[in-house]
Amino acid sequence: MNDAATAPVADQISARLTQELSPTALTVVNESHQHAGHLGDDGTGESHFRVDIESPRFTALSRVARQRLVNHALAELLATRIHALAIKARAPGET
Repeated sequence: MNDAATAPVADQISARLTQELSPTALTVVNESHQHAGHLGDDGTGESHFRVDIESPRFTALSRVARQRLVNHALAELLATRIHALAIKARAPGET
């Protein structure tokens, strides 16, 4: 098994969000291939991601507050490995 620091970025995203937000549903999609050659493409194939997360922690929070929680959980990766992150954050029962 890979060391956490050398694991694929998508796996690191999943691990950090699971630890910090205890999601009831989580999907992490690597969309880097759609941005090959564009600004922010570092050539690793791991720079652009989409996250769809459902967590009880998001109940009664605004969209911005939910995204801040996700960004906080991923702060180190956002500063070093992730160029772009699309976030869909919802509470259980929301669509």
